[in-house]
Amino acid sequence: MTPRSREVLHEIVASYIATGEPVSSRVISRRRRDPLSAASIRNIMADLDDEGYLSQPHTSAGRIPTEKAFRSYVQSLSLRRMAAVELERLRAELGKLETVEARVGETSRMVTEMTQGVGIAAAIPQIRPALEHIELVALADRRVLMVVVTRDQQVSNRVVSLDEAISPEELASIRNYINRNFAGWALEDVRRELAARLEQASAAYDAVLNKLTLLYTKGLLDLGPGPEVHMEGASNLVGLDLHLTKEKMRELFRALEEKKRVLKLLDRFLEQPAGEIGVHVGLSEMHPLMSELSLIGIPVTLPSGISAVIAVLGPMRMNYGRVMSAVRHVGQAFLSA
Repeated sequence: MTPRSREVLHEIVASYIATGEPVSSRVISRRRRDPLSAASIRNIMADLDDEGYLSQPHTSAGRIPTEKAFRSYVQSLSLRRMAAVELERLRAELGKLETVEARVGETSRMVTEMTQGVGIAAAIPQIRPALEHIELVALADRRVLMVVVTRDQQVSNRVVSLDEAISPEELASIRNYINRNFAGWALEDVRRELAARLEQASAAYDAVLNKLTLLYTKGLLDLGPGPEVHMEGASNLVGLDLHLTKEKMRELFRALEEKKRVLKLLDRFLEQPAGEIGVHVGLSEMHPLMSELSLIGIPVTLPSGISAVIAVLGPMRMNYGRVMSAVRHVGQAFLSA
């Protein structure tokens, strides 16, 4: 593609993003400062059409940029730098939160607020997280709050009901036993070792191990269902012209409620270097109803080893420069909070 053809293509994309209407040669001719005639622009547009960058919905209509055109346009953008004071504000807001899960949830809210798109954030834990400590709190009606904290800052809270009561003193003994013996161990190794100890006949005569068995069978040391996923602003899709019926829109919302599908969307960013912005234009391979959506995201790796992805889902006609800048800056704040 010649530099002039590329300029015309990117002007067509910019015009289509602004108006949502097919773009004519006359519109581009008026946008340009040089004396390039509408006839010359029509010739360039015909070549771009042949090369798969443009499509023409009707014979007499203007052109519409394809996914290929949007990808070329995105590559040409220069991202603006966020003011230091604003970046520090984002970092301070995230720094108030003690857990990675809480920060992930806040980043999804931040990018939604900054872009008016659908903010998505996910934390992908280490394959073998190590135990930091546990806490056990007695509640009313023979219930116990079990808190497990790992060294990569994951926190699991679970309330379980028991058939027999365990006193606060017994809970303190169990907590001390696990923290003293297994802090720093990989959780799967702790579970394996505890299972072996609890199977021994002597365990039945040990008061601590006997009570520990009750909590172990209730899922003590289980971190829960894997990656933490947060999504904000799905309702922002309602106001977009996605050419979907009400039933199709409801189907799209149901698809976005599937955790596995959202994680699959984010997986593609984990394949690129940490801190590098990725843009995926048109998501029809993920779901037919996502053909007019784009996803912008950035992977972040924390010193603890946990990985996270911060992304924005929006229309193909989104303001890519603004959204890419917002995602990058929230990613920087998340990493340094």
